[in-house]
Order: sequence, then C-alpha cells, then structure tokens
Amino acid sequence: MISFILSIIALIVGYFIYGKVVEKLFGADDKIKTPAIRLEDGVDFVPMPEWKIFLIQFLNIAGLGPIFGAISGAMWGPSAFLWIVFGSIFAGGVHDYFSGMLSVRHDGASIPEVVGKYLGNGFKNFMRVFSVILLVLTGVVFVSGPAGILNGLVPSIGLKTFLYIIFAYYIIATLVPIDKLIGKVYPLFGLCLLIMCVGVGGALIIGGYNIPEIAGNLNNMHVKPESYPLFPMLFITIACGAISGFHSTQSPLMARCITSERQGRRIFYGSMIAEGIIALVWAAASMTFFGGVEGLTKFMAENGNNAGAVVNIICNSLLGKIGGILAILGVVACPITSGDTAFRSARLTIADSINFKQESMKNRLMISIPLFIIGFILTQIDFGIVWRYFGWSNQTLATIVLWTSAMYLVYKGRSHWMASVPAVFMTAVCITYIIVAPEGFKLSMGIGLPAGIIGAILALTWFLMTAKKVTVKVNANKASLQS
Repeated sequence: MISFILSIIALIVGYFIYGKVVEKLFGADDKIKTPAIRLEDGVDFVPMPEWKIFLIQFLNIAGLGPIFGAISGAMWGPSAFLWIVFGSIFAGGVHDYFSGMLSVRHDGASIPEVVGKYLGNGFKNFMRVFSVILLVLTGVVFVSGPAGILNGLVPSIGLKTFLYIIFAYYIIATLVPIDKLIGKVYPLFGLCLLIMCVGVGGALIIGGYNIPEIAGNLNNMHVKPESYPLFPMLFITIACGAISGFHSTQSPLMARCITSERQGRRIFYGSMIAEGIIALVWAAASMTFFGGVEGLTKFMAENGNNAGAVVNIICNSLLGKIGGILAILGVVACPITSGDTAFRSARLTIADSINFKQESMKNRLMISIPLFIIGFILTQIDFGIVWRYFGWSNQTLATIVLWTSAMYLVYKGRSHWMASVPAVFMTAVCITYIIVAPEGFKLSMGIGLPAGIIGAILALTWFLMTAKKVTVKVNANKASLQS
C-alpha cells in the first residue's frame, strides 16, 4: 500500500516540478498567437476552452491503453510501478509536451512534418508512412475489441454488424468539425474515465487491500520469465501508462484548438500524468484483487488473456452497479473514442503531407474512404497479431519523437539531455524487443540485449555528431545577423 500511495504522490509532484522544468526549457510564450487563433477554419482549427481540451486530450491518448496495458504489465510484478512513475515523468510527459507544443509552433502540423523539420526529409517521409500505418492499426485495435465485447453482451447481433456500426460512427466523427461531436461528447467520457479511476483507487485504499510493495519484489514475477524477460517486454507492454508514440499523433489535434502556449503544460504534460495515475491504479488493482500476481496470471489464462474480463470483475466487485456501467464504458466507449481520433489523425497526416486542404467535405471524403476500407480489411486479421505489431510500432514512434524533441533543443541552443536520455533508453528497448520478441526475429537475450545497447550507443553518437554540426550552423547564422 505504501509503494502505491508514494507512486501516486511522485506523479503529482513530478507534474508540478518537472513539468515546469520541461515548460521552461521548451520556452512557452503567451505572446505567440496559437494556430487556433491564426488559422481558424471551423473544422480542425477551432478555439475551445482549456478544461474541455484537457479532457479530450486525456481521453484521446487513454482509451484502453493505460488500463489494458497496466493489467498485462502487472504480470511482471511491482516493477511495473517504477516504470509507470519514471516513464510518465521523465519520458512520456516530455514526449507528449514536446509533440504537442512543436505542433503549436509549426501551425498545428502533424507529427511527421514536425519530425522532418528537425531530423530531415528522410525521417519525414518515413514518418508519413509509419505514422499512418500506426494510426490505422490503432483504429483497428480499438474497433475489434469493443465489437467483440458488444457481440458477447448481445450474441443475437453478429460481430460484423457491430463492426459496421462502429465504422459508421468513425466515418461521422472523422469528417465533422471537431467541436460538433468530439468537443461536446468526449469531455463527458473523459470525466467518466477519471471517476472510474478514482473509484477503483479509493476502494483499494479504503478497503485496506494488500497491494504489493516495491521493496523486495523487483524480480521478474512473470509466470514464464525466460520467455518474457522484464527488459524489454514490460516497457513495450505498458506503453500508454508510461510513454506512447500514439500520443504524438493525437497531440496535434488539440494543438489546433489551444488558445495559449501556457496551456500546454496542463493539457499535454498533465494528461500524461493523469494517464500514469490510471495505469498505477489498474496495475495495483490487478496485482491485488486476485490475491497476487499468480492469481492474476491464472485468471487471465482462464479468460483468454482478455483484460476486459479483469476490468469487468474488478469494477463490479469494488463499485457495484455503478462500477458495472463504468466497466462497460471503459472497455467499449473509451476505445471507440480513441479509434475515431486515430482515423481523424490519419486523415490530417495524409492531408498535411500532400498539402491537401480539408475545409470541404469532398476533400475529407477523398482521404477518409480509402483509410476506412483498409481498416475494415485489417479487422479480419487475428487481433493478437495486430496488437503485438501495434505495441512495437507505438514505442518506435515515441523514440523518434524524443530524438526530434532533443534536436529542437539543440536548434534553440538549450540542453538536450532531457529528451535525448529517454530517447537513448527507448532506442535500446525497441531494438532489443524486435530481436527477441515472437513477432520479431525470435533470437535470444544474449544477442538481443547487446544489440539493443550497441544500437542505442550508435544512435546517440549519430545524434551528438549531428547536433555539433547544427550548433555550428546556428551560431554562424547568429553571428551573420549580428554583423
């Protein structure tokens, strides 16, 4: 219990202290007019109240991520608490803040365009393709899961019928102006997700549940530790609750709606910390409710590794009838809201890359329809396969965005270590994972770990060499301007 409470306190303190450091290093300036004010178009660039933007951003980046990821990550034991806390404060918060604020500084640009400005056209073109693939995979992940759950609740209605219904909603939400549907409904869903978190967390504390402590339990507690080493598996499994590249695809949506750069810390960094708290609550509940990690592992195995079953039984048991309603909301409505914004982000990413204006409905349809056709085809593929590739792609995208953030700081003549240190760590995670994972090269850790470390060192070396050249160029430009 002590470790759990201290972890929550650490996240809150991290927001107020480290969040301000991040904001100061970036250089937020309220004198600069935001894209929502300068480029308002009534469709995607729409000024909205800060509280509403926070709840939409929070819901967009959350969905099932911090819940399902934390439940799966809890099978490694209390080590998950440390990753959630340190990941959210020093990696995820930095990643989310910079991805959002760099978009603000560049007219609400999608993340591939931002990456291209600091890492070059090669990275930009790669990211254009890579991010769209990730977004479509996200949409597929967040339509297949809810459709399957709804089919289980109402067997008389076929799975494909639910898929059609959800996709029909996606089309509407992707095409209409952001303030007409997303701006009106999503803050309510975001608030419900927070209420569910507070309810479950409060029940754990008030009920005196024996939440495992971090001290003495940092060993790999997974039922198959040889096949699922803590590093790098835990750091890919718990993504949205610590750091997630998907967030960087969502931040530009709200970057087009904020009216002051000072809102950035509360909206972008704050949403990540809130998501970290949700992940902590669900990791703790999962480890505790079933009598320990072994009990959780057994329950997951008996229910086809379906984290939705964990959410359902915990909410119904701890929160009663209200918990049952919130559970259905959490495993059905919330992922759907993340899925539709994933397709919306994919539309905007493609539009930005080809400079295709989106004010007219015809232009929006020309990009959206092919995306939905591809997405629907992918729903026919085994969900587990799609999810595993989504996990690795997600963290690879986060790594690239961290390197981009570090290079931005170099261009500004500021210390880059705030972004480059987590970038090095995540580089090692992603390389090691793809080498040892079942969906990767399936090699041993004896090969994967050294390769990951060497890859991270090479990436840092490349970055430092490039940063040195950029610094010389920037200083030369300053000298010429002064003369």
